[in-house]
Amino acid sequence: MLAVNDHQTPALSQLRPKMELADVFRLYASAYRNCNRLPLAHLKVMRAIEVCRTAALGGHLQQCDHCAYQRPAYNSCRNRHCPKCQSLCKARWLEDRKADLLPVGYFHMVFTLTHELNPLVLSNKKVLLDLLFKAVSETLLEFGRKNLGGKIGLIAVLHTWDQTLLDHFHLHCLIPAGALCLDQSRWIAARDNFLFSVRALSKVYRGKMLDLLQQANDKDRLKFVGRCEGLTDTDHFKRWVERLREKKWVVYAKKPFSNPERVLDYLGRYTHRVAISNNRIISIEEGKVSFQYRDRKTEKKMRRMTLRAEEFIRRFLLHVLPASFMRIRHYGILANRTKKEELGCCRKLLADEGERPKVVNKSSKELMEEAGGVDVWVCPECKVGRMIIISELPAELVKEVEREGCQGPRMDSS
Repeated sequence: MLAVNDHQTPALSQLRPKMELADVFRLYASAYRNCNRLPLAHLKVMRAIEVCRTAALGGHLQQCDHCAYQRPAYNSCRNRHCPKCQSLCKARWLEDRKADLLPVGYFHMVFTLTHELNPLVLSNKKVLLDLLFKAVSETLLEFGRKNLGGKIGLIAVLHTWDQTLLDHFHLHCLIPAGALCLDQSRWIAARDNFLFSVRALSKVYRGKMLDLLQQANDKDRLKFVGRCEGLTDTDHFKRWVERLREKKWVVYAKKPFSNPERVLDYLGRYTHRVAISNNRIISIEEGKVSFQYRDRKTEKKMRRMTLRAEEFIRRFLLHVLPASFMRIRHYGILANRTKKEELGCCRKLLADEGERPKVVNKSSKELMEEAGGVDVWVCPECKVGRMIIISELPAELVKEVEREGCQGPRMDSS
C-alpha cells in the first residue's frame, strides 16, 4: 500500500544525503537481478526502495499560498526495509508508547543468537526468529516469577545485522525495574542497578532455544540447504545441538535508566532501524559502495568499508524479513491483550496519580515537526507562504510535471 508523502518530502528532501541506498539499487539492482535467482520478497523490497518518493509512485502537487511556487510531493513506498520511510513510523510508534510508561527505572538487555545458527536462520527465518522471541520472553518471564515473585513486562525488538551488514541475530529488550505480584496486590521493585544475573540468563536462554530448535526439527519444520545440508541426518543434528550447548551464549545488560523520561528516546534508536541508514553511505562509484561503520573492537571508532555493489546488495538482502513478521513484540504486563488492566493496576500500586499521556492521533505534519523541529509546510521559495495541496498527481502525470520543470518556472494553477 502506497502512502502519500505530502507531509514529509519537502522538509526531508532539503536534508537528503548526497548518496542513498536507493541510488545503489537504481544503479546496480538490475545487474544483480540478472545474475541471481531471488525470492519474491527480495524483489519487492528492491523495487520499493528504488521507486520510493519518485515520479513512479505518483503523489500530490503543492502550491504556495503566497507566491504560487509549485512542486510535486511524491508518494513513499512505506516498505519497512526502506530507510527513508522509517522516521514517521517511528514517531507514530513512540507516540503510542508514551501511555505505557511506568514511573520506574528501566533495564536494557541484549540476547544474541550464537553465530553457528546463522546459516540455519537464513533458510528458516520465520521459524527460527519466532523461536528466538519465544526463548527470550520465556526466560525473562520465568526469572521474573522466580527471582522477583511476580510478572514483569518487556518490549523485545529484533535486529538481524551488525555494523558491516553481516548476519547477527539478536533481541534488544526493555524491561521495567520491577514486577506485578501474581495476585496483583503489590508492586515488587527491583534493585536500582541489577535485575537478573546475565550468566544465569544466558544458560537458561541457551537451553530453551536449543530445546525449541530440537522440537522444531522433530516436527519437520526446518529446511536444510547450503551449508546446513549435512544436518538432515537426525543423529548428526542431535550431536550438533549438543555441541551448541557447550558454547557460551551472550546476554548483555546495558546500564539501566533511572527514570522513564529517557526510555522512549533511547528505544527509538532501535525500534525502526533498517540494516543501514542513508547517512552512513559515503560514496557510490565504479561499481563499489563505501559506508561508515562503528568498530566496536577499537573503542567504537568510526571506520570506512568499501564493498563491491553486488556484495553490498547481497548483505543488505540478508536482512529482509518474512512478510507480516512482527519484529517488535510485547510480553508480560506490556502484552497487548492485558496491558490496559495490568498497567492500570501497576500505576495504582505505584501511587502514580499524575495525569497519564493520552494517545492522540497526530497528523504526519505534527509528528515530523516534533521529531525534526522543522515546519514542513513553509514555502522553500519565499519562506513566508504555506504549501497547500492543489491536486493529485497519478503516476503517469508526474513525469509530465517533471518534464515541464515544476521546480523551476512556476506553473499556472488553473
